[in-house]
Amino acid sequence: MNLDELISEYADLELKLADPAVHADQAKARQFGKRYAQLTPIIGTYRELGQVRDDIKAARELAGEDPSFAEEAAELEARVPALEERLRHLLVPRDPNDDKDIIMEIKAGEGGQESMLFAGDLLRMYLRYAERIGYKTEIIDAQHSDLGGYKDVTVAIKGREGAWGRLKFEGGVHRVQRVPATESQGRIHTSAAGVLVYPEAEEVDVQIDPNDLRIDVYRSSGPGGQSVNTTDSAVRITHLPTGVVVSCQNEKSQLQNKESAMRILRARLQAIAEEEANAAAMAERKSQVRTVDRSERVRTYNYPENRISDHRVGFKAYNLDQVLDGDLDAVIQALLDAELAEKLAAAAT
Repeated sequence: MNLDELISEYADLELKLADPAVHADQAKARQFGKRYAQLTPIIGTYRELGQVRDDIKAARELAGEDPSFAEEAAELEARVPALEERLRHLLVPRDPNDDKDIIMEIKAGEGGQESMLFAGDLLRMYLRYAERIGYKTEIIDAQHSDLGGYKDVTVAIKGREGAWGRLKFEGGVHRVQRVPATESQGRIHTSAAGVLVYPEAEEVDVQIDPNDLRIDVYRSSGPGGQSVNTTDSAVRITHLPTGVVVSCQNEKSQLQNKESAMRILRARLQAIAEEEANAAAMAERKSQVRTVDRSERVRTYNYPENRISDHRVGFKAYNLDQVLDGDLDAVIQALLDAELAEKLAAAAT
């Protein structure tokens, strides 16, 4: 969609949002309001650029009578390149999922108990990050390890403007290099944990035929296989057409575990459908893995050097302790900047 079309759409939205009849349908009003908010920075920058250009023209005309206007024209001209660049960035096509909440799965991989402890460290890092920027989190399901880590943990993250836009590139294998708590010789070990990130799907987004599901129930178990529930409250759902399997045992209620499993299943099925429909647009997900193999790493956390490295964009910093405490802004921004540069380059060709 070009700029003229966006200007026309914005004007149309203004009229719709001013119509009381539109607000009778809250879902539609929210949809219009959300789109209006997305377009406002674009239209605002376009109008500001137009005003500056008009002011430059006026200042040049007056400069013949008053030389001081020549200086004003020069100052205004200096603002034009920055405004043009801002508008160019704002016109880059957005990921349609950027405003969505996410479901994140963290899975222990190679490294045994050390990997499970690292999965717990990653979970804490994301929970701290979410807390710092005002996101809400909800642990949907968790399988704890004996030493306090996680074999597998699933968390929902909700943001004011959608968590996907900032956390979509966290998917992949995260590798840690450190002396494990279980290591008596002080040797540095390397282990890995996998992170999967999906935009959360609403029921209206993904239609699931109940006949396509096989639902099994079983007893929840805690660390070491110890039973933590005397009823068959844990739920395993298999989507027969795709073979996707989701298990949840975090809640004491079978119904709650089924609802949580369905949330995860919808997110996974939507991700699969989007990848099949538009592989190019969803290229960022190619970095995510379904098996946790150290060779497919996206990021390394090196404790002895207090270093974090993101191998996709060449990011490196020596504040690992702060990153693990939730200060992820710099590494996330590096990934977002790389995405923007790639889109700008594509638009220029």
